[in-house]
Amino acid sequence: MSTISESELLAKVPSQLYINGQWVDAAGGKTVDVHDPATGLVIKSIADASPADGMKALDAAVAAQDAWAATAPRVRGEILRKAFDRVQELKDEFALLMTLEMGKPLSEAIGEVNYGSEFLRWFSEEAVRITGRYGTNPEGTGRTIVTQMPVGPCYLITPWNFPLAMATRKIAPALAAGCTVVVKPATLTPLTTLYFVKILEECGVPAGVVNVFTTSTTAEVSDPIVTDKRLRKLSFTGSTGVGQSLMKLATENMLRTSMELGGNAPFLVFEDADLDKAVDGVMIAKFRNIGQACTAANRVIVHESVADAFAQKVTERVKAMKIGRGTEDGVSIGPLIDSKAVAKADQLVQDAVSKGASVLTGGKAIDGAGTFYEPTVLTGVTAAADIMTEEIFGPVLSITTFSTEEEGIAIANDTEYGLIGYVYTEDFKRGQRLIEKLQTGMMGLNAGVISNASAPFGGVKMSGLGREGGFEGINEYLSTKYTMTPNPFA
Repeated sequence: MSTISESELLAKVPSQLYINGQWVDAAGGKTVDVHDPATGLVIKSIADASPADGMKALDAAVAAQDAWAATAPRVRGEILRKAFDRVQELKDEFALLMTLEMGKPLSEAIGEVNYGSEFLRWFSEEAVRITGRYGTNPEGTGRTIVTQMPVGPCYLITPWNFPLAMATRKIAPALAAGCTVVVKPATLTPLTTLYFVKILEECGVPAGVVNVFTTSTTAEVSDPIVTDKRLRKLSFTGSTGVGQSLMKLATENMLRTSMELGGNAPFLVFEDADLDKAVDGVMIAKFRNIGQACTAANRVIVHESVADAFAQKVTERVKAMKIGRGTEDGVSIGPLIDSKAVAKADQLVQDAVSKGASVLTGGKAIDGAGTFYEPTVLTGVTAAADIMTEEIFGPVLSITTFSTEEEGIAIANDTEYGLIGYVYTEDFKRGQRLIEKLQTGMMGLNAGVISNASAPFGGVKMSGLGREGGFEGINEYLSTKYTMTPNPFA
């Protein structure tokens, strides 16, 4: 366990932009403050990039593209493997840094370091497995050669809720595939990404291959990059609304895009479910990261015959949760990211109550320093409540009921989103039916956490397109090239 103090750690984190292998100030020396959501205090001031800074980062990525693409896959993989080892060595520092800037409990931050660093290890291995094929065409008149080529310079935009994992999940496959990148971390939680890029620099990433800027004027800086003809790939994780806007910009130059957008995850509990396992699952699926995850269980849909027992068990667990700064021992609920998040959570709770829901525990913001909201359980939530259609992004568990399998599936699918769903049942055939019937890109069958670096992460409908992780993840950064040659025997 690292004994580094908070001030010592923050002093190690770069405060500048990283462009073409150099840490530089923003144009005009502008800065933006980063706050600890548990206290509201400023913990560090960092460079605030201008559009000119953003274009310099793209210039560097473009200039470095050909050399990086020509770098041996083994070399690219070894750099990622070194980065994995180094992040693991600094596990406690990365975890503390995430807790300081984002607020999640330290134990969960350790879990994110383990999860996020696995993308470095996974894609270090995938770098040497990029393949093609060679064969005779059906007519016998020639030979077919299919190769995989890096798509080119990429722009990667990451969200605030998983500062390390979202950076590694995008950067690692891009580098493994031979692409250079410009990375824009969220302004609310940029420090983890800046520290990670410092590690990449130490591990031998050449100048210009990875470039990072932070900015308080995202659209102003991003739009010229997205519409620049030299950019070939855009990857974004965030809200559906912003994703739609970026998709429109991306069409100007027909960019390859990966979009991991909003979620409205159903958590189905059938009458034959093991309730204790279901409660364990929903506690993780709902309250992990203080509910601030696109994979969070947004709508808990429970069979009417077990709804009361389920609600009682969940409420007992929620009442026992300790609230506080994530650095404190035993804390399981930290602050929400900012005051807007608190206001949204409270508005959704009050709306649900006004439309017939009952509050079993929690249900209000916590006065004092920081942006805390009580972990909350609602029951009797009706279809009219906004919480059934809007992503909560907070520690609010809402329970509604169903009577038949068909009704449960209909409620689960009654959303424009389709990222992930959770199903608890001891009926094997029912589980198989739900795999085919649930309109989501991912599903947890008797499992409350499913994210894994070796598996494809992504959704359907308005939850986005493309996949991150697994061998599918590196394919997002490769383009397929077909070549025909004459029959060499003719």
